[in-house]
Amino acid sequence: MEYTSGAASWQKVLRRAGAGLLPRRPRQRRPGWSIGVPLIAAAAGLLFTTTATTAGGTALREDRRPQLNQLIEDRREQVAASERRAATLRGEVEQRTDALAHSDSPIKAQQDRAQGSLQAAGFTALAGAGVTVELNDAPPRRSDQTPTDASNDDLVVHQGDVQAVVNALWAGGAEAMSIMNVRVLATSAVRCVGNTLLLHGRVYSPPFKIVAIGDPAALQQALASSEGVRLFKDAVDDYQLGYEETVSAVTVPAFEDSTALRSATVPR
Repeated sequence: MEYTSGAASWQKVLRRAGAGLLPRRPRQRRPGWSIGVPLIAAAAGLLFTTTATTAGGTALREDRRPQLNQLIEDRREQVAASERRAATLRGEVEQRTDALAHSDSPIKAQQDRAQGSLQAAGFTALAGAGVTVELNDAPPRRSDQTPTDASNDDLVVHQGDVQAVVNALWAGGAEAMSIMNVRVLATSAVRCVGNTLLLHGRVYSPPFKIVAIGDPAALQQALASSEGVRLFKDAVDDYQLGYEETVSAVTVPAFEDSTALRSATVPR
């Protein structure tokens, strides 16, 4: 029995050895996976390269608000320096024109003509009775104090609100007007960037103060008749926006910006 059992064991060993010498069947490969791996690797490499190029050595998620604030402040300083330089040059031109006017009659005649048009053009400061309108954003409030249907746009002053007041005052016969103590003309553009006001290249934050010289009764009547102003007053009641209208003696500064035309259309 022991011999027979040993022979059976050797037979198993020989069969296993013979099976090992036989050629093995090739394993079935998965062509989809073998092709997908290089494609995924190539896509990942392209993504990493694009990210590195875009970042330019900096962190993509870095908070750049301080840099933006500094850039805005630098541009404001440059604008202020340019305005001072322009005022100096205008003074020099006026001084030389005055000197020539004493000996040149044509220049004197043109100077007198220009002086007569300065007030109508807005280049002289004016004072008199008028109306002051101040628009302001809604004050910060807790979430439970804010109307449930209110959005962020409902709580700030928009470009259309400022334009509604300005147009109403012009329609009411305003002789001169200023916004944020800057003289504006009928051709001045009023634009809003976010909740800030862009006027003649300068940015202002609320509250927005609009001053107009004219008959106070007529100006107030024009404000009361304006559809845009009425809608803003409704928002004042609903969302606590700021609207203040006062009558007093006011002063409007002279227009100090460029009068050069960038474009014009010939009326037909």
